[in-house]
Formats: sequence, C-alpha cells, structure tokens
Amino acid sequence: MRRLAARFRRLSVLPLLGALLLVGGCGTTDLPPILGGTNRAAPVAEAPPAQAAPQEQVIISPEMAVPLQEGRPVRAALLLPLSGPSAGVGTAMLNAAQLALFDTAPENFTLLPLDTRGTPDGAAAAARHAVSEGVDVILGPLFSGDVKATGPIARQANLNVVSFSTDRTAASQGVFVLGFLPGPQVERVVSYARSQGMSRFGALLPNTEYGRAVSQAMQETLRRGGGTLVATEFYDPNANDLGQPVRAIAAQADSLDAILLPDEGLRLRALASQLAVAGVDTTRVKLLGTMLWDDPRLGQEPALVGAWYPLPPSAQFMEFQSRYAQSFGSRPPRIASLAYDATALAAVLARRPNPDFSTASLTNPSGFAGIDGIFRLLPNGTAERGFAVLEVTRAGPREISPAPQTFERPVF
Repeated sequence: MRRLAARFRRLSVLPLLGALLLVGGCGTTDLPPILGGTNRAAPVAEAPPAQAAPQEQVIISPEMAVPLQEGRPVRAALLLPLSGPSAGVGTAMLNAAQLALFDTAPENFTLLPLDTRGTPDGAAAAARHAVSEGVDVILGPLFSGDVKATGPIARQANLNVVSFSTDRTAASQGVFVLGFLPGPQVERVVSYARSQGMSRFGALLPNTEYGRAVSQAMQETLRRGGGTLVATEFYDPNANDLGQPVRAIAAQADSLDAILLPDEGLRLRALASQLAVAGVDTTRVKLLGTMLWDDPRLGQEPALVGAWYPLPPSAQFMEFQSRYAQSFGSRPPRIASLAYDATALAAVLARRPNPDFSTASLTNPSGFAGIDGIFRLLPNGTAERGFAVLEVTRAGPREISPAPQTFERPVF
C-alpha cells in the first residue's frame, strides 16, 4: 500500500482562501460527482509521521500574524484512492488537502495520506494502518463502500471519521459524511419555492438510488415545511423514450406550482423540452433542480430559463479553483473542495491547547465556514449546509437568494 507522510509549516501570511472559522449561532447512493479530469500530483515532502469546547469565533485569515496557541502533536489520516481507476480524483483531493495544510496547519499538525485503492478492502487496510500509526482522526475515504468498511475499524479504536461520501447510509456512529447530500439541496430549493408562495409540487425522477433519495428528501421537506406532493413519476435513465412519465406529469400540470427535475446534461435539457412540448407552461410551473444543474449552458434550453436550483456560494470556491490551477497546472474537480475543508477543519481543531476530535467537538452547533460556505456536522453523521439559490438565465446562472452566513437563524 502506498504510504505518504507529510508535515507542512503554516505560512507566515495566510491567503484569504485559508479562512475556516467557527460561526456563531445555535443548532437546530452517492450523489453523481462532478469530477472534471485527471490532475498531476502535487510535490509531497517525504517524511516519517511525527510522533474543547465551542468558541464564539475562530478565524484564520491574512491579518493573523501570530499563530494561535498550539497544543500536543496531532496526526490526521487522509484516506483517498491514490491508485486504481479513481487515482486522478484521489490525487486532486490530495492536492487540495495540501493547499489547506499550507494555508492553515500549525506546527503540531501532521497529515498521513494513505491509499485506499478505491476499494472497501483497500480502505479497511488503510484504516488499520492509520490506527497503527496512532492518528487522532480519519479524513475520508471517498466512496460509500469504502466508508462502510472503515467505520467499524475506526470505532474499535475510538476514532471519528469525516468522510467525503455523499451517501447518507454511510453515516453511522462516529462516521460523518461531509459530501453534498441530496436532502439539504432539495430542502433549500423547495423551501425557497415555498417562501415564494408555491405549495403544490410534482417530481420527475430517475429510477436510481439518487432519484429515490431525492424523492424521500422531497417528502420529508414538505412534511416539515408544508406543501403537497401532487404527483411523482420515475423514469429509466437508460431508456430511449421518456414520453410516458413526461406525459403523466404534464397531465397534472394545471394543479402544480413547481416540478422537481434532478438530472443533468443532455437528458435534463431533453426532459425540460419534452415537458414543454407536452403542455407544461414553464413560465408558470417552476422547474426546480439540484446541484447537478451546475452547468452554465442550461440557459440554451428555453424551457429551463427561469428555473431554480441550489449551489454552494461560489466566491471562495472560485478563488480556491484559481489557486489550485496556479499550483498544479489544472482545474480541480468540484469535489476537491471537500478535502480542503476537511483538512482545514482538522488543522483548526489541532490549534487548540487541548486538541479535541471528539463527536462533541466535531458536531459543534455553531458550525464551520469553508470553501463551500457554512456547514455543520450533525449527531446522525450527516452534514447541514447553507446553499444559495440560483436562477437559470440565457446569459448564465443568476443568484436570487444568497447562502446564509451563520446558523444563528433558520437557514432558509
């Protein structure tokens, strides 16, 4: 198994990108990843691994010239697919973690990257290696099956896991999923639609694990926040003819205010067009999406103009994307920001006089703010996030409801 150990010194002046903070306030499948291409590996210094209570606000910023007090030595394992079919994604995430180390890591913090090979067996072996090295917390792995293989090993060693999975079923005691879950996305866009007076919804969903997760999230959101799910239709994403489910939803259009359509690419545009042809007036019946809609070309389809979808706030990610490209010569896949935020979170916690990676510390109800906006880990292992709502226009997406900056008040 490939083993990389690296220890990085904190830069004396930290770029704005490195800001990861505790935000004030109180608490209340795998998603199809947007993965881009393969990126070359970052230079990693070879070296052997070195042997609290919530705060109002902790900010790591360029203005901070004096390091925060550093506690005991802290080691965090980073489990990623660094070989095998997903090595390109794993390498990109390692690059992102490396940026976070340069931006935020104190002297007492060591990161131990370990190769999962993108398999449950490889993840289990990496987890056992991490335990043998005496790490304080495990970051990763990426895939749902790998997370489920890692969890029992980490629990036996009393270690918490902050994984990058987007599969809610991978969450368990001491195992958190930091990825972009369908549920919070659906809740954000549907809740925004409710705030605009919409109450009767339809859903046209792929008959996949993802589609079923979206369906469940839609029902839960309407049960909590009010509204009626009038009609739900599933379609085979591999079918050539999607006419029957489209017509079935279109037949209910007169009694609908909005239709949730969580797909992407050419199929999304085709479904929207077919809905319009089948009689759905998309200037009256609002089409709603998820993060899969993160495509500036959607406005080329007339039926999608005016539609709404959720997305993390973009400013920090665009800055991260630019610095990543300058450092590694290519654009990062969208999911790389998770590795940055997880590493920065661990580094911030390592700065405390008594570094604490307990469940109570990780689930601080104040939450954290990183590349993808505010987030907080919940006791059930999932992550709550603050999304913006964007509207599709012919000229590109336009933000119509900003992402929240704090959990002090209801997110939506």
